[in-house]
This record gives sequence, structure tokens and C-alpha cells, in this order.
Amino acid sequence: MPVIETSLEKESRDRYLTYALSVVSSRALPDVRDGLKPVQRRILYDMFKFLKLTPAGSYRKSAAVVGGVLARFHPHGDVACYEAMVRMAQDFSMRYTLVDGQGNFGSIDGDSAAAYRYTEAKLTPLAIEVIGEIDQETVPFRDNFDGTQVEPTVLPSKVPNLLVNGAMGIAVGMATSIPPHNLRDVTKALIDLLEDPEQSEAKLAATVKAPDFPTGCAVLNTTNELKEIYKTGRGSIRMRGEWKLEEGSRGKRFIIVTNVPYSLDKSQLIEKIASHIISRKLPQLVDVRDESTDEVRIVLELATDADPEVAMAYLYKNTPLESNFSVNMTALVPQKGIVTCKPELLSLKAMLQHFLDFRYEVVTARLEFEKRKLLERIHILEGFVTIFDDLDNVIKIVRKSAGRQDAAQQLQKKYKLTEIQSYAIVDMRIYQLSRTSIEDIRAELKAKLARVKEIDAILKSKKKLSDLIKSDLEEISEKFGDKRRSKIVKDVEEVEFDESDYIVKEEVYAIVTSDGWLKRIRQSNDPAGTRIREGDRISKVHTLSTLDWVAFFTNLGNLYTLKVADFPASSGYGSPVQKILKFKDGEKIVESFSVWAAESEDAQKELFEDDTSVLVDGDSVVLVTEKGMGYALTVNGLDSIKRNGKRVMKIRTGDNMAGASLLGPQMAFFTKKGSALCLKEKEIPVRENPAVGVILMSVRDGDSIVSCISGDKQKRLHVEMKGANPKEIKFSDVLSGKRALKGRKVVAKGEINSVEIL
Repeated sequence: MPVIETSLEKESRDRYLTYALSVVSSRALPDVRDGLKPVQRRILYDMFKFLKLTPAGSYRKSAAVVGGVLARFHPHGDVACYEAMVRMAQDFSMRYTLVDGQGNFGSIDGDSAAAYRYTEAKLTPLAIEVIGEIDQETVPFRDNFDGTQVEPTVLPSKVPNLLVNGAMGIAVGMATSIPPHNLRDVTKALIDLLEDPEQSEAKLAATVKAPDFPTGCAVLNTTNELKEIYKTGRGSIRMRGEWKLEEGSRGKRFIIVTNVPYSLDKSQLIEKIASHIISRKLPQLVDVRDESTDEVRIVLELATDADPEVAMAYLYKNTPLESNFSVNMTALVPQKGIVTCKPELLSLKAMLQHFLDFRYEVVTARLEFEKRKLLERIHILEGFVTIFDDLDNVIKIVRKSAGRQDAAQQLQKKYKLTEIQSYAIVDMRIYQLSRTSIEDIRAELKAKLARVKEIDAILKSKKKLSDLIKSDLEEISEKFGDKRRSKIVKDVEEVEFDESDYIVKEEVYAIVTSDGWLKRIRQSNDPAGTRIREGDRISKVHTLSTLDWVAFFTNLGNLYTLKVADFPASSGYGSPVQKILKFKDGEKIVESFSVWAAESEDAQKELFEDDTSVLVDGDSVVLVTEKGMGYALTVNGLDSIKRNGKRVMKIRTGDNMAGASLLGPQMAFFTKKGSALCLKEKEIPVRENPAVGVILMSVRDGDSIVSCISGDKQKRLHVEMKGANPKEIKFSDVLSGKRALKGRKVVAKGEINSVEIL
């Protein structure tokens, strides 16, 4: 066996490209003509041709369908084949189903279909129209994978199936996502384009209107947005579940969700709504239940005096009840002179035109097939007419012949017949030679000659071909068309989303621990007795309401804010801050401040006038690092900080922010080994943007700053020690001086963890 030298790079590239081409052309993308992927086409053809599962017939086990398709046409997995068949039977997946399923074929709640040994199937009437004139040599056939059968390369569909049922698929390097549409709208657009090939994209888009989803959700896109999607073949369709208000007994009111967005798992939606109700993020609702049958009916029980518009605004924003369908109208398009198709991104007009071009080909092939069959029959009928006046002699020749072949040859010679005519005469039965039969033959001949003449006239006239195509489309529309399910909402009334509407005001303690764990408890509880993890301790207790915020300064020089309502309400340990905010690796909380909401500020100003743990816009906060660098930053925009934080200090490599405190007349800085320095307000530079700062306090080798306090000489300080009992000192004991001094010892032995004002 010869050895072929090649590089791994070349072989890998060539084989991967071969695989990619196979996925694109033979698996994942639909054909623009019949709107089917290969597996779907093979399923429909096998059910029609071999299993005879027509709408008028009986159902057969799905296992028979899957087995037949795999054996004859589709050498792939049985699970994937069965799932393709199941999807064509689901009325919540397909706008117009092609398979009539009997048994459990799944549900909109995400339930899987029963195994194929339990379910049964046959074709729907619409599927017969998709299969079309398959037996009239209208489309090319090719050998199957083992050469034992032939299969159609495309089905001669009378139905614009690609737009009507849509398609979704992921290939290698490309994908398709085509939404379903209303059959009447699409056929009308096709007829308009047939009558006026110069029809504009905008007019066709106005005729098709918008996608028509099987689940019946509302479409929120504007007319201009839809026109742009249909022109470019790309975009996003906004889908929204619809609802109505119902009055119940004893003054109860209920929101009834009547439909959901396409491809949404209804059970997961209900679970999502329930989780928001349980976590008290949606106080307007007290319960949710599913009362759906064949129609969607999700019941949301409203709280007393709750505004249903506000509740729905929250659900639209925070659940998949409003979601997007990404449009990517990519399909396989036939190329002139090439057997294989090419994937192309298509506009609406291009998609419609490709279907019409295909229908011209199919109708032409159908007429030529009919003409060919007519001419074959005419040829035989002309032979019958030729021998009619000499029937007695014909009978004598046949009786005296040595057999069928001899009789046929003698008739050919005697009456100048063709072989086909002579054998047809020999094979006639005696009773067919009566006068009545010959009159029928002459009448049939006349009718067939007239039909051939009619076909010739049609084939020579594009107008008459167009009329035939139009007639087929009108018949399909009349027989299978229905009203739109998806309402087009041109003027969307967006309810203003105010987060405070969804927070139940409650007076709480917001607790922050040294290890960065957060939780909130009611003010009726004692924070000193709350549970914390072993080895941890409470760093700050903020007395706030659930409408307020807490601001965090971290060792990496960042500022974060978090709504108190987002602190986990817990009798346990709570949750680590890293689970709630987008902290970086190694990032820890250095200091936290209360931030009043607008509703709380006026009410609390007098009560907490001298509280240095309350931060408002415009305050200056002294920031200091472990190595003594620092400055005062004027803080603004607290309400606009997102969960990934905001940089407030530039920190040099090897350093960390150690403390943060509101700027006051006196600022005291403490080191781990017990030194302290007090600076007057004028010694500390104030900045409005993040900076490195200046040396506020010089730090001895092996030491570092651990705390920063704003106060005055009358205050007493609580010093938390590492591995020892806490100490109390006077603020006046701290050495006052200028920037960059090393300070003086205030604690003789041990290490300081933190310092707070008593």
C-alpha cells in the first residue's frame, strides 16, 4: 500500500473544512425552496413513499418511522431523528404542523416526548402539499448513502414553508434563526411579487407585517424596525406575553397571562415568577399558579391595592415574559449549474423570489411530465383508431399468430404501427373492441390532444405559468390559512420602572462582618446576638431601611454601593459580598458607610446629624493606604455606581488601601504596631478624581496603617486588639503634628486590628 507524505496541518485543515461543509449543506441549514433540513425532508418523504402514512390512513408507531428513515436515508442517531419528527408535530414549536402525532409529544412546559415505541404518527394535510408533485418528475433525485434507494434533493413544495414555519439551526461558523409567519400573509406577499416583480422591500414587509408565533405572543417592534429586519435579514424581534385583569371573590384581583414568548419553557417562567414572590422582590403579587389546559393561563394573585401595571412592568424587566428572538435569515440557495447549494443571508424579498423561481421550475416540470404522459397515451389511442375499420382482419391475424410477439409483429407490418401500438392492440380485451369503446377512445383522443395544445400554450406563456402558480397559492391560503395569533403592538406603552415600587419598606440593621459577609435583620432583633461564622466578627451595623444603601470602600481602591434590600434577609450567616457584587480576586471591604435614599434623607438628617458613618453626595472621604499615602476625595454619583464598582484611588504596586473616613477637623491614623498621628483638616489635600495622594503618615519598616478616624479631642476611642482584650484611649492622647511624621505609640504592646469612636 503506497505511503502518502503530507503535513498534519494540511490534513487537519482539509478534513475540518470537509466536515464543516457537510454540516452546513447536509444537516443544519434549511433549503430556501422547501424550507426543510435534510432530516426533515427524509422523514416526510419516507412517511409518504414507503410507509404510506397519509392523512386519510392510520397512524403507525413512531419507531417504524425512525427505523425506516435511518435504514433508507439518514445514517445518523435515532434520538436526533426522532426529535426532528417530534418538533414537526408540536403545535407550540411549528406554526403549521407537518406531522400528526398521537400520544405524548411533549409540552410547552419543557416536558420531553415519550419514547418512540409509545407514540404514533402520520402526515398532516399540509405535509402532503409540502411533498407536492413528488411523483411527477418535478425535482431531481439522488442515490442514498448506500445506493439502494433514491431520495429527492428537495421537495416540490406548494407551501412557502421556510417563512411559514421558520427554522433554527447551528452549523460550523454560521447559524440560522428564521421566525414563523402567517400563511395568508406570506401567500399574499408572494402573489403581490408574482404580479409585480419590482415590488419594493417595504411593501412586501408591510404585507407580511411581522412574525406570527405559534404561542401567540405580542410583537413590540416598530414598523421601521421590522422593515429593516426584513431588508437586511438580521435583527431582533421583541416578544411579550399578554395579560388581562380578572376580578375574583372577596375583592381579590388576578392577572391572567394568556400567552408567552416563542420557545419559552412555561414551567421555568412560573418558577422564576415564584422565586421573585418568595424573595419579596415583587410585593404586588402574593401567589402564582398554572391553570393552563390547551390554552395558556398563568394566574397571578395581586396584593390588596396593588397596581397590576407596576407588577407587569417588573415581570417584563426581570423574567423571560418579555424576551427577544434573534433573526438570522440564512438558508441554502441553489446555484446555476452546480448540484450543491450555497448558504446565503437573505432579505424577505430574496426569500420570496427564490420560492417563486422554484415554483416556476416545479410547475414547468409538472406540465412537461403531464404532456409526456399524454403523448404516450395519444400514441396508443392513434393505434387503436388506425385498426378500428379493419377489426375483423386484426382479429384473424391475432388468432392465426404463433403468439403475442408474432401477432404484434404482423400488425406492425400490416398497418405500419409502432411496437408500442401493436402490443397495446394485442393486449386489448375483446369487449373493448365494441362500437361504444371505440367512441370512448376517439373522445379520449380528442380531449388529450386538446390538453396537449393547452399545455403547449401555457409553457410558451409566462403569464399563464404565473396564473397557475397564483392559483396554487390561493388554494393553499384558502385551505390552510388562519388568523394571526401574534398581535403587532405599534405603540408600546412602557410603564416607568421605579425600583422603589418593588421594595417593602422595613426598618433593619444592615450587618457587615470583617470577613465580608452581609445580611440584614429586623430592628426588633439584637445585632449583638446574630449568628456569624467562627473566627469572624461584626465590622459594622448600619441602622437603615430597606429603601437605603450601603457604600463599601475596598483594599484595591474601589467604591461599591448596594441596596439594603439586596442584603440577604437571613437568620444565618448571610452571604459573602463576592457573591453579590463583582469584587476582583483578593478584594476585601475596608470600610462601609450608610447612604440614605431620597425618601429617608430628610427624616434621618436630624437624628444622625453627627453620625460619621453616613455618606452623602458632596462629602469628602479621607482615603489612606497601608504605607501612609492618602488624600481626601469628594464623592459624587453614589446612586449611579454599578455592581462592578468605581475606582476612587490609584494604588501603587505592593500597597493596599487601609482606611476610609469622612473628612473632619481632626484626622487620626493608627498603625498595626500601635503608633498614631493626628492631622488637622488643612493638612489633607482634597481631590475630585482618583489620585495616588501624598504621604499623610510615615510608616516604620514592618508596620502598616490599619485605621483612619475623624473626631475631636473630647472623643474616646475603642481599640480592637489582635488576640487580646480591647483597649480604650482618649483622642487627645494621639500626637498632633504635620504630614509625613511617624506618630507616637498609643498602645505599648500587641497589634491593633481596628479603631472606632465610642
